[in-house]
Amino acid sequence: MNHEFDVAIIGGGVSGCAAFWVLSQYTDLKRIAIVERRDALAKVSSSAKANSQTIHDGSIETNYTAQKARKVKLSADKVRHYALNKGLQNKAIFECQKMAIGVGDVECAFITQRHEEFQEIYPGLTFFDKKKVKEIEPQVILEDHGLERPENVVGSGFEKDWCAMNYALLSENFVQEAMAIKPNNQVFLNFHVETIEKRLGDWALISDETDEIYAKYILVNAGSYALPLAQSLGYGLDLGCMPVAGSFYFVPDLLRGKVYTVQNPKLPFAALHGDPDVVIKGRTRIGPTALAMPKLERNKHLFKGISWELLKMDCNTDIFSIVFDLFVERDIRNYVFKNMVFEVPYIGKRKFLKDARKIIPSLSLSDLRYAHGFGEVRPQVLDRTKKKLVLGEKKIKTNQGLTFNMTPSPGATSCLQNALIDAQEIAKYLGVDFALERFYEDLSPEELDTL
Repeated sequence: MNHEFDVAIIGGGVSGCAAFWVLSQYTDLKRIAIVERRDALAKVSSSAKANSQTIHDGSIETNYTAQKARKVKLSADKVRHYALNKGLQNKAIFECQKMAIGVGDVECAFITQRHEEFQEIYPGLTFFDKKKVKEIEPQVILEDHGLERPENVVGSGFEKDWCAMNYALLSENFVQEAMAIKPNNQVFLNFHVETIEKRLGDWALISDETDEIYAKYILVNAGSYALPLAQSLGYGLDLGCMPVAGSFYFVPDLLRGKVYTVQNPKLPFAALHGDPDVVIKGRTRIGPTALAMPKLERNKHLFKGISWELLKMDCNTDIFSIVFDLFVERDIRNYVFKNMVFEVPYIGKRKFLKDARKIIPSLSLSDLRYAHGFGEVRPQVLDRTKKKLVLGEKKIKTNQGLTFNMTPSPGATSCLQNALIDAQEIAKYLGVDFALERFYEDLSPEELDTL
């Protein structure tokens, strides 16, 4: 079998699959491969169990500045356009209500001001007073015995929006479409890349069973595994990684749509939110928690799957100094310790209930059920040179036909935008054309006038 390709993509999650489709659809490359170490696509971070199933467009994510929100919205719209163009409504993409709520006078003032600023970015963005919140999300307002919570509550969002996504099904669709365009493409499952070597001008991917795949360009979209792989080749040595695992709790079907809370600006982690599960009907997920752990991938056993390459990468004074500085900040320190408690049997559930009642004040302990097997590790990158946590995505460009991407949230939402950037760089490196105008016509018509 011919294992020679123009491009090989390591990682079969939504980011890798999006790049697979974009390269197939908008370039003249002949053969493209996806290399995935699991036995199926999208089984780790892109699994429906691993994330909040949200298209994060910045409208209800209160940690986004207006400048970042404009960029994220363009990325989110590309994913929406793709899913709607391919007829994935109520299969991979779902429509529901969504809002960011403020609870108490300080947060209500923040949401009110933010809404006024963000209305211009999001046409149709609606402000909800307490009465309106009660009408569309009654469980956010009602306490036990049908009484209203005493605090003022306001919201900003949409009564209907295509805002929920099963990223695993989206990943599979990307690959199906790419294979239909170019049947010579290939997907390799159960291929664990052990090493990458330069061979006669091309790159060789060598598996732990000594199988080999050759490509002129390697794109690594392997989540938490991307940085250790880069460092094994001598790239990204100025970086470290702090994997943070998120967990969720199930509650009964109490929310009609997505309800997000105001994020503490001092915390680099997502604020608590509630999301009706698009796969497990009749369940709402509350979360995520955030627990730093020495693993590149979550495992149901606390001490199983510890990553020794991660320990090797992070065991240095620079990384210790960054982590120490993070813990000096009281809000971060308290948050970390609180989330450690959340994982403790018996006690954790009771502590989590107090936080969850900010969204659903009538919740009882019996309503909460720990969502075993849900949640996954997100790689938070640490910059050893700048001695700080790097928020958002990080790319290592080698200019040698090899690129490494680390994409924590909202990496799934930005999968097509990131694929666009990577595909243009790959096309330029390999000397082929990229059909940018056609890409925008299909997925982002509003950007055509920027050409």
